[in-house]
Amino acid sequence: MNVPVSIDRQRACQARCPSRETLARWVARTLDELGAQGPGAGEVTVRYVEPGESRELNAQFRHKDRPTNVLSFPAADEPGELMKLPGADRPYLGDLVICPAIVEREAAEQGKSRRSHHAHMAVHGILHLLGYDHLTDEEAEQMESIEIRVLASLGYPDPYT
Repeated sequence: MNVPVSIDRQRACQARCPSRETLARWVARTLDELGAQGPGAGEVTVRYVEPGESRELNAQFRHKDRPTNVLSFPAADEPGELMKLPGADRPYLGDLVICPAIVEREAAEQGKSRRSHHAHMAVHGILHLLGYDHLTDEEAEQMESIEIRVLASLGYPDPYT
């Protein structure tokens, strides 16, 4: 599969994780929905971690002493800005840290498939890397509507129903 994104997939956990190709498809579809598709659309690091590492990062960067499903670390200083690393042919969007144990627990609790919830967390994280947020009702509505459209185009149900 030739998609205009590059994924650095890191596994620091024992859980089954989506493949690099699957992640690239989810990221490419998200970028396409935003009109950001094209040659060299972007590069992302996705690190899959155990709950302990998720908890440490969440405590350090968000001051919340518990593991979480996804953490986003944008490469750019300003929301929506793209950063090009020296020698790179694509903009670097940033890093996502996903905790499969939390994602899968949430999927079970919410009656969702494991795969659809993993897709949702990847799409959600990419939107954060691109400057989207959900701190206000208006921001949440905008972000959720993008997530719903992207996930539907990938064959996944509305994650909010």
